[in-house]
Amino acid sequence: MVVRLIKPVLAPILIAQAKRLRKVALELPEPSGQRHGVVAYADADSPPPSSLSSVSASPSTSTSRPPLSLLITGDSSAAGVGAETQDNALASQLAAALAGRIQRDVHWRLIAQTGLTSIGLLNLLLAQPLPRFDIAVVIVGVNDITNNVPIGHALRARNRIIRLLRADTGVKHILFPGLPAVERFPLLPQPLAWYGGAQARRNNDLQARWATHARRAAFVSHVPMDGFTHPKLMAEDGFHPSPMLYSMVAAHFAEHLALKVAATED
Repeated sequence: MVVRLIKPVLAPILIAQAKRLRKVALELPEPSGQRHGVVAYADADSPPPSSLSSVSASPSTSTSRPPLSLLITGDSSAAGVGAETQDNALASQLAAALAGRIQRDVHWRLIAQTGLTSIGLLNLLLAQPLPRFDIAVVIVGVNDITNNVPIGHALRARNRIIRLLRADTGVKHILFPGLPAVERFPLLPQPLAWYGGAQARRNNDLQARWATHARRAAFVSHVPMDGFTHPKLMAEDGFHPSPMLYSMVAAHFAEHLALKVAATED
């Protein structure tokens, strides 16, 4: 309510700050490297894999359970902007963290692109054939805010993403992480930071309720991102995570997903 009342007053300042940021903000590229791979689970007697993003696809000798297939999809944070290579971006680190927790091999694939809104991600997924996946992580929301997409429209697009992934890939569970504390992004000046943070919290509140609705709660979850925004953990653009922060987020997601994997296989 407060945001709705104050936004018309602040609108000229917010628009001017947003336009200036688009001109002066450092644009980091998406990291180089493979966007798919296999992380072999290594038990205590086995050496760790030499690469997170590309290891042997042969069955693991430490477990007879079949590999888990993981999709990471979304915007620039899913793509790993802020890291130099996919080895220290989110996707491959998440696959490695998850393999350790579920004690089995993880086949992973990244489908992501900088600048995508929820509807943009839906269109990206519709434009290509999708293999089968057991579990998926869908990272969207920041660009819905920066493009002034109403949250209701964004959630409807996310519903369509769920239906697409369920129908075309057979995925058993889909994680939609919340947005971090946008107001703490070093790039953003006030009052733009305040406004972005308020919109991110609104996204999180509504997405959390949306995820727990009876129609989707069995195969969709929302995980909060509280405490994951700190200036020292951000990339040089002041907007994206650094490799260290990607590692922390990967561990956070893996802990949540390991429980969902166990639940879907009971």
